[in-house]
Order: sequence, then structure tokens, then C-alpha cells
Amino acid sequence: MTAPELRRSIGIVPATAMVVGTIIGASIFVQPSVMSAQLASEGAVLGAWIAAGALTLIGVLVTAELASAFPRTGGVYVFLTESFGPLAGFLWGWAMLWVMHAGIVAAIAVGCARYVGHLVPLTDDGGRAVAIAAIVALSAVNYLGVRAGSGLMTALTILKVAAVVGLVALLFAAPGAAPADAAASASPPLGGLLLAVGAGLFAFGGWHMVTYAAGETVAAQRTIPRALVLGTLLVTACYLALNAAYFHVLPQQLIAASRSVAADAVAAAAGPGAGGVVAGIVVVSTLGALNGVVLAGPRVYLAMAQERRLPAPLGAVHQRFRTPHVAIAVQALWASLLVLTGSYEALFGRVIYTEWLFFAAMAIGLLRLRAVPGYAPGWRLPFALPLTLLFAAAALAVAVTHIATRPLDSAAGLAIVLTGFPAYFLWARHARRSERR
Repeated sequence: MTAPELRRSIGIVPATAMVVGTIIGASIFVQPSVMSAQLASEGAVLGAWIAAGALTLIGVLVTAELASAFPRTGGVYVFLTESFGPLAGFLWGWAMLWVMHAGIVAAIAVGCARYVGHLVPLTDDGGRAVAIAAIVALSAVNYLGVRAGSGLMTALTILKVAAVVGLVALLFAAPGAAPADAAASASPPLGGLLLAVGAGLFAFGGWHMVTYAAGETVAAQRTIPRALVLGTLLVTACYLALNAAYFHVLPQQLIAASRSVAADAVAAAAGPGAGGVVAGIVVVSTLGALNGVVLAGPRVYLAMAQERRLPAPLGAVHQRFRTPHVAIAVQALWASLLVLTGSYEALFGRVIYTEWLFFAAMAIGLLRLRAVPGYAPGWRLPFALPLTLLFAAAALAVAVTHIATRPLDSAAGLAIVLTGFPAYFLWARHARRSERR
């Protein structure tokens, strides 16, 4: 019997929805305060968001060329493997499996549960139960087929964008805040601007995940690059509109001091009793992001297992549903354990910055690939050298900033990633021995 294969059913609309839905989570309802604390004016904050969006778009265009050249399941894993060899790809997948991706699944689920707690009182155990239930439910949907998972992604993304548009309309309909005083218009220091742009880049995180499902995307060589660009532009527009709306109803100082800027903005526009509106929007937003992350990760583990770099069961495709069912179940189990133990916060917080080291390597890898005979992408990034180096420098700056501010945690996180070195060579030896039998 022929082994079942993944089914191509993701078109341009669900692919774009995956980009938008995965990026927009809870960050835009919190992160503006972080950025406003570093900057002194509305113009500077909006400029930082534009800079973060532009740098993200460059990264997206780098990824678009690579996706058009290698439209295979696995995304960044495939790009790093093709650029630098199997060890580089393995290290990315290793970090994803144990911490980076499983940790973000756990983190988003817990964030979702916390906002559910604003609508329905929850104990700590109740919050963990809601988080695990969200992981299991969305994993079950994606287990049943990529059409079901991407369809849910599209529906949640439409709801999310509609909610953002409604929130912007509500805030702009309210009376404006008092104008900022003259001192607030001073030029921001360079260090504060860099920290603000870095915070904005984190809010754009997740744009690359649509590439993981290239093996299930219709005409992936064309669809994924278009979805990446369209999705990133739409997210940037949403982010700028929301930030402008926040500034319309709240003065700079209150935004900088706020722990939940969206809730404070709605309270200023519609009264303190409207806080549940924001909680509901964030629940929908985080569920959409969680579904995108749950859908994406198992495709990397599938690709690695099929190339004998992870245990073979992770490379299994369900006979009926045509999904990486074992990888989906393993991811759900591990992420749920991280939620249950609470260990995801320490692990994920320490290792997430390493993602940007890999992004820098991916960008440099594009330049290496362009010198390889036979490299034939369906689309080429114009001005590749300056744009690629600019994105790589920005990615490294994000990582270096994290290392400088949290040196011990950063060292621990890097150590976790580097455990992939012995794991790779031990597994390669095991694979060679298995082939001889």
C-alpha cells in the first residue's frame, strides 16, 4: 500500500489568513505601552511601528524568495538545511520541538485563558484547564484535516480583523485626549528608538509559519510569497490604525504606564464597564494565533522525521485525514505538560531570542544560495544584498539587545539550543546503524 501523503488544499485566502491570524495575537493590545515607555511622542511611536513593519516586510520578502525556490513542507527548517546543511536545519527544529514552538503554544494558550478569566472567574487550576482545553481542541480540529484547520483559521482571522476595525471605529468616535505638552515632542534617544523597534518586531512575530505548510498549499511557489506580503501589509495597517486610535483617546503618559492599553482606551471611550469587550476581542485574537501555531509546528517535525532526523512515527501521515497526526498529538501533549508545570515561562522566555539568530542566518543563507548553481527561485528579491544585510543586522540587534538585558537567561537559552549538537550526531549515528540492518 502506498504511504499516504499530505493533501494540497490551502489557497491564497487561508494562507493569507494564516499570516494575519498568527501574527495578531495579544501583543498589539499590550505592546504599545512598552514602546511608548521608550519614546516621547505619538509620532515617534508610530514611526517605530512603521520601522518594525518595514523590517518585517524585508524578512517576509527574503522568506518569499526562499519559499518560491523550496516550496516544501518545513519552511525555515528547509531553508536553513538548503543554505547551511542538515545540522543548521536540525538545530532550528530541535529548538522548536522542545522549547521555541511548544513554548509559544503554551504561552498563547495561557494568555487566552487569562482573558477568559476576565469574562468568567477562574482559579489558577481553572486557568490551566482552559489553556489545555484550548490546545487539545484546536489540535483535534487540525488532526481532522488541514482543510478544517485552515478553514477555522480563516474564520477566526475574519472575526479578529473585524473586531480590530470595530475597536478602531469605537475609539475614533470618542472625544480626543488632551494634546501632549511640548516636552513630549522631543526627539527620542537612539537607544530608546532601537528598543521600541525591537518590541515592535516581536509583535510581528509568526509571519514565517505559513511556509511550514507549503506541502499542503495549492501552487505553493506563488501562493506563499503572495500570502506573506499581503498578510504583512494588512497586519501593519491594523497595527498603525490601532495605535493611532489609542493615542486619540489616551495621552502619551497613560499609554506608557498602562498594563492593558486596549482596555484602558475602551474604558476612556465607552466607560469602565466596557472592559469585557476587550477581553472578548483578545480571546478571539489569541485563539486565532494559537490555531495558526498549532497547525504549523507539526509540519516541521514531519519533514524532519521523513528525512530521518527525528523518530519515524513523527513522519506518519494519517491514512484518512492526510495530516501529521502523530506530530500533532505529540505537540499537544508536550505543550499541555508545559502549561501544567508552568515551566514554559522560564524555558520560552530564555530561548525565544534565539529565533532571531536563526532569522539572521536564514537571510545570509539566501545570499549563499544565490551563488549555488541550479538555484532557481520563482521570484527574486530586488536589491537583495542591502536589504538582506539590513534584515540580518536588525535580527542580530534584537538578539544582542536581549542578551545585554538578560545575560544569564540568554546563556541558559542558548545552552538549550546547543544541546541539539550532540543530539544531531547521536541520532545520525543511530540512523546509519538502522540503515545497515
